[in-house]
Amino acid sequence: MITIGLDMMGGDYAPLEAVKGVAAFFEEEKENIQLILIGDEEKITQLLRKHPLPAGKYSIVHSAQVIEMHEHPTKALKEKQQSSIAIGFHLLATGKTDAFISAGNTGAMMVGALFSIKAIEGVFRPAIGAYMPRESGKLGLLVDVGLNSDCKPENLNQFAILGSLFAEHILKIGSPKVGLVNIGEEEGKGNLLAQAAYPLLKENNLIHFTGNIEGRDILLDKADVMVCDGFTGNVVLKLAESIHDIVQRRNIKDEHFQRFNFESYGGVPILGVAKPVIIGNGISGATAFKNMISIAERMIITDLSGKIRESFA
Repeated sequence: MITIGLDMMGGDYAPLEAVKGVAAFFEEEKENIQLILIGDEEKITQLLRKHPLPAGKYSIVHSAQVIEMHEHPTKALKEKQQSSIAIGFHLLATGKTDAFISAGNTGAMMVGALFSIKAIEGVFRPAIGAYMPRESGKLGLLVDVGLNSDCKPENLNQFAILGSLFAEHILKIGSPKVGLVNIGEEEGKGNLLAQAAYPLLKENNLIHFTGNIEGRDILLDKADVMVCDGFTGNVVLKLAESIHDIVQRRNIKDEHFQRFNFESYGGVPILGVAKPVIIGNGISGATAFKNMISIAERMIITDLSGKIRESFA
């Protein structure tokens, strides 16, 4: 039995959209999934009258507090022990759940993952990956997209391994191609970080490194896993998100640009921590919550954390 903890109070539209997302998830046959819904029990129970869930497939763990988006992550986690995020990490750390999901305070989720669950031994810095929709219809993975603004070459080398394992086992890409995001294709291009990371990636026999890629290649099929520091990655991610916003405002109907709606992919995983942790966007709706649960399920079924542990042993 797989048990997944879900923060029902995280996000701008919680708990309604979280409840609707759970209901949508269970509309598909889910034999071995148990969800623990963490949040205000009274509010959740009221919503479940309108959006009923299958009996025996869930339980509710009451939380009396919520970590708001504006709060300082470390301080909030320390002072709000009865918050949905704090309880969620406690359940994960004590083995009562196999994964934890929240669209709440991103900083609190990162702090909780790093200090409650901790990094897998050998991983210097966990990273966050984000999906990049390609014109071909495939997905690429950009990593890191915000957890590590300043990086060393060794960090980028490890991001490549983490991203490759996720691409192979979760996105089902065989022998994923790894590219280093740079300002030119030729070896020796870029800043000191890129120049020093290149030979490490080239010599890494755990990945299929294909060389440098430029910004114009990110939405093409030149590489499946695109490696960069979190500062660069976050700028690229926010730019990609803005494409969908502009398309929506201009009422442009195009299948490819609709795939820039990142809600359809759910949340992003923190790669390199000991257990699956998924972070959702604060504006997540029902579809995003449904897909976050599905990502967590796949990470558990494939034992992605175990595969990462083996690679870094």
